[in-house]
Amino acid sequence: MAKASIPVDLFNPGQVFACLGFLEAADVLLGDAEGGFDWSSEADVRFLLRTAGDENPVAVVLAFLATARVLSQAPKGSRNSTIRWQVPTEVLGDNMPFPFPDPPSPATLPAILERPAASVSGTARLCIEHWGEPEATGRDPVKFWGGSAGYPGAALARDALSLVRDQCLAAVSDPFNLRAEQSSSFRFDWRRDYIPIDAGFSLNSHSGRIAAVGFPLVEMFAALGLSNARPTKLDHLQYRYGVIGTSRAAMGGLTGHSFFAPNLLRAALGGSVLPFPRRSFRMRLGWPGKEGQARAITTVTEEAAR
Repeated sequence: MAKASIPVDLFNPGQVFACLGFLEAADVLLGDAEGGFDWSSEADVRFLLRTAGDENPVAVVLAFLATARVLSQAPKGSRNSTIRWQVPTEVLGDNMPFPFPDPPSPATLPAILERPAASVSGTARLCIEHWGEPEATGRDPVKFWGGSAGYPGAALARDALSLVRDQCLAAVSDPFNLRAEQSSSFRFDWRRDYIPIDAGFSLNSHSGRIAAVGFPLVEMFAALGLSNARPTKLDHLQYRYGVIGTSRAAMGGLTGHSFFAPNLLRAALGGSVLPFPRRSFRMRLGWPGKEGQARAITTVTEEAAR
């Protein structure tokens, strides 16, 4: 099996979600993906990933993004489309499953990342759909960006990918620090977002003079990481998330529980108590604008082991 590792800041929720996104993508593209967090050194915390085959799984996933196109998906009979935002919409045929009821607007249509069929590796697809989770399921959609009638998630994904497509492969050793000027995002990486009343100014008042710098790969992979896992919602402005791994492992001499199946890492993200070394964090959010619309991560603190 092939192994790789990337640096991660456990106090950055977006980066932790993005590690699961790498895991989900690697499992689809390569198979038999396992991962884990290594905090042997607090100065160099790593996410470990291994998959079937002998190719570097991080490089394979980034190569996929470098050539992927973005489209949205709608159920048969839906009036929703993202064409007006220059994102093609694929309408499903009869008896083809859709992950949730047809949404009230195009904003939360699933985003599909698709590698062209002409690729030597063949066609492959990754789906981002967590933001469309209806209340009836009892799972919070973890949607921090704007209102339901606003810019679609598929367009946000397209925009993020376009910012770094040509730089993906060069970021294989440290993908979460690839940065670019980014006007809007999924709001998972708190290094970009802020609360204007706390900062003392608004970027909108300084258009053309100050630009927000974001981390598009964190945003993309965090959205993918929420496909099968969610942090625990404590209230509308607080969530708990967790990780499992080892504090003793080091690449080249792994010991103890270093790699875990995806279902265990997903459960850990939601704060489940598991019989492995684990850490738990609480993130707090605020309203950067009108209450009830977009949210921004403000603080993250580590919780005592339960």
